Amino acid sequence: HEPIDPVRYIANRSSGKQGHAIAAALARLGADVRLVSGPVGIADPPGVKTIHVERAQEMRDAVERLLPADAAVFVAAVADWRTENSAGEKIKKVAGEGPPVLRMVENPDILAGVGHHSQRPGLVIGFAAETQDLLRNAEAKLKKKGADLIVANDVSQGSGVGSSGVMGGDRNRVRIVSKAGVEEWPEMSKDEVAARLAALIAERLKTIVV
Repeated sequence: HEPIDPVRYIANRSSGKQGHAIAAALARLGADVRLVSGPVGIADPPGVKTIHVERAQEMRDAVERLLPADAAVFVAAVADWRTENSAGEKIKKVAGEGPPVLRMVENPDILAGVGHHSQRPGLVIGFAAETQDLLRNAEAKLKKKGADLIVANDVSQGSGVGSSGVMGGDRNRVRIVSKAGVEEWPEMSKDEVAARLAALIAERLKTIVV
């Protein structure tokens, strides 16, 4: 959440379900997992030390404090922008005056920062939630951010995933994008996506020489 004033903030429709499910799945495989979570309405996953943050800058700082790590998975739908200056008091509507003008500034790119970090984990995985040009955008993100894998999902209203869509729903359909190509997974529950991705991470880590 990026505050506008003490009452209002900029947010998105992400529920945090997929990220929490991945953290739980990795913990079940025996991994020592740290989850950096933004504000969500779900319980912390069992067996996982969870660090709660509000803003993108706080998330970036928390992630960098956890380096070095064997692997890092970036699932959070982090706000790309924040207000340059959040108001200390609630912005009041004044008769005869127009709406307030919010000047926006860019937030830190957490995935790219870790993907190009001097303490870069051996495996860096990002997520791409797109409403159009899914594979093209995911492939561009893979190169630009310095990731090993991008988990791409279509979050448009017409994606056909579940009854309520990907964001906020319990089902997902993803494509795993890497330099080797694209692997399409069928629609499944977010818990099933998490279990399958956790197994893939465990397999990939076996082949990494640190």
